[in-house]
Order: sequence, then C-alpha cells, then structure tokens
Amino acid sequence: MSSNRFIISLGGSLIVPDEIEVNFLREFKELIEREASKGKQFILITGGGRTSRRYTSAAKELGDLTPEDLDWLGIHTTRLNGHLLRTIFREIAHKEIITNPETKLIAEEPVVIAAGYRPGYSTDNLAVMFARQFSADVVLNLSNIDYVYDKDPKQNPDAKPIKTISWHEFRKIVGNKWDPGAHLPFDPVASKNAEEFGLRVVIMNGKNITNLRNFLEGQSFQGTVIE
Repeated sequence: MSSNRFIISLGGSLIVPDEIEVNFLREFKELIEREASKGKQFILITGGGRTSRRYTSAAKELGDLTPEDLDWLGIHTTRLNGHLLRTIFREIAHKEIITNPETKLIAEEPVVIAAGYRPGYSTDNLAVMFARQFSADVVLNLSNIDYVYDKDPKQNPDAKPIKTISWHEFRKIVGNKWDPGAHLPFDPVASKNAEEFGLRVVIMNGKNITNLRNFLEGQSFQGTVIE
C-alpha cells in the first residue's frame, strides 16, 4: 500500500454547486500542486454536481426516458467536470481522463483525473475500484458536509456527528441498494466493496482547505472515518 498515493472522490457539489466554483478550484489546485511537489500522487474522480441534475431534470420534462438514459447524462457531466480538472492541472496531469477502472493503467504523473464509467457505477464506487487498482488503502470523499450524521441534520436539529464508524454499522445507515438520485454520504454498493477490500474511507467537507491539508499532511482533521 502506498501512503503517498491519495484517491479523492471530488463531489460535484464542490465543483458546480450552482455556477462553477472558481474560488474553491483555485485553492484546491494550489494545495494539490504543493502536495504533489512533495512526491505525492493524486487520483481525482469528479462528480457531476448541479450540472448533472439540470440535464437529468430537463430530460425528464422533455421525454419518457429510461433510467439508463438518465444515468448516461449524469456520467457525461462527470466527464465534463473531469475535463475541467484536467485542464486546470494540465502541467502535472496524465493526458487522458480515465473512464474505465477495469483497464490496468500505468500512470506516473502526480495527478490522474477519472470520471464516470457506465450506468450502475457511482463515482464513489469508481473511487473504491481505483483504490484497489492503485494499491491505495484510503479513499477520501470530499463533499459539502463536515461529517456523516446519525440522521439527516437538515430535518433533525438533534442529529449527532459520527467521527468513527465500522463498515458494518455504516451499512446499516445507507442500506444495500444504490439509487443514482439518492443523497447518501457514500453509496451502498461502494460501501460493500470497500468493506470487502479492507479500505478506509474518510468523508469530509472539501470546502475547508485547511482541514484537507491537515489530512494530507498526516495531522488531526475533522471528518468521519469508516473502516
């Protein structure tokens, strides 16, 4: 296992919460470039964000589409965001965006960008698959939440943050079936695979760049650890 290799699932809510979040991307780029200069490698898997939801909601209004059609729209929006990231990191990134986690890849560049694969595979699941391929033991899931909570904090003011949790207990929360439209902290199929592979997943708020830097440098951080 490589302690200098980081698999990061970069939530679309950070890239495109509404408009493209240029300020976040600038800070994220500076941090990753600084850490890459120390010999670290980053595999970044991009989500679709608001762009994905806009395309799928428009498609639903305009026709009776299959779930697979809607899934493909979402997949292509993750790839669009992936192209954005590859452009941002062009000087240190692998030249191609990786969309098939089942093809063996040799990439020496400090940054590798990956995006949607095919229907039925969430970006969380891709992150787990890339972790296995690149022999990494941790997946970092960056979204817009500070922690996983024991219940939905938006609807339950008394929801408590979970700092550490076993896969067995976490999977009781998220269930076993993946729904492309569901808002879960880590998707159920990815959770099952991560448990089988013996991976540790850390969920944190990507907007907090200082906290992210602390994690990458092996210091104490805020977030939920699942293992």
